[in-house]
Amino acid sequence: MTYELYYWDGIQGRGEFVRLALEEAGADYIDITRQSGRGRGTGAMLEIMESKSEAHIPFAPPFLKDGDLIIPHVANILFYLGPKLGLAPEEEGLRHIVNGLQLTVTDFVVEVHDTHHPIDMSLYYEDQKPEAKARSAAFIRDRIPKFLGYFERVLRQNPKGANHMVGDALTYVDLSLFQVIEGLTYAFPKAMANRKAEYPGLLALHDAVAKRPNIARYLASPRRLAFNQEGIFRHYPELDSAS
Repeated sequence: MTYELYYWDGIQGRGEFVRLALEEAGADYIDITRQSGRGRGTGAMLEIMESKSEAHIPFAPPFLKDGDLIIPHVANILFYLGPKLGLAPEEEGLRHIVNGLQLTVTDFVVEVHDTHHPIDMSLYYEDQKPEAKARSAAFIRDRIPKFLGYFERVLRQNPKGANHMVGDALTYVDLSLFQVIEGLTYAFPKAMANRKAEYPGLLALHDAVAKRPNIARYLASPRRLAFNQEGIFRHYPELDSAS
């Protein structure tokens, strides 16, 4: 059965973490809001979210439909898809370890978003620029090393080797950390250029993921949207710093 992915059109955003898993696995899926026609487009997504009769309505995108089942939240979607797509360990305990790492990615992504929207999500970036500059400085100084340092240690201490975050095979959290490195490099190029040497394992993992055949084809295709100023990872030169 074809999976249906629902996320805002025109941006990578949080939906990209799910797309990478689907693309790596070569799964059949429809990116609903990027399609036109009946039952497609942003209107179809909003219809589900605003439904007065659907028993299990999602709060916000992304969410995934598998038949009649609606699964919301990135980490929850990937926890569901991982075993089906061959992107989760066979051992149940390790699946929860991968899920925990994905939830930590979720926490990090929230902090990335808050660098450009530190006060109010309903305000434009231009309405909170001084606060965003202060928040970004703290993020670059404290939070990037806090999170990436943690992920680097997890990778280095993997009993099965430092090629993957968990176990000896690719999982969805490897793909998600590829996206994190890509996004941070776009949003904070000076900061990342200054700090990349501190995370050799993560950089090697990023490069290995980029070379995987299905991922490489996806990155070169029009399905992979470019980063832009509407997504989670945004580049504002005034928020970037090498310090």
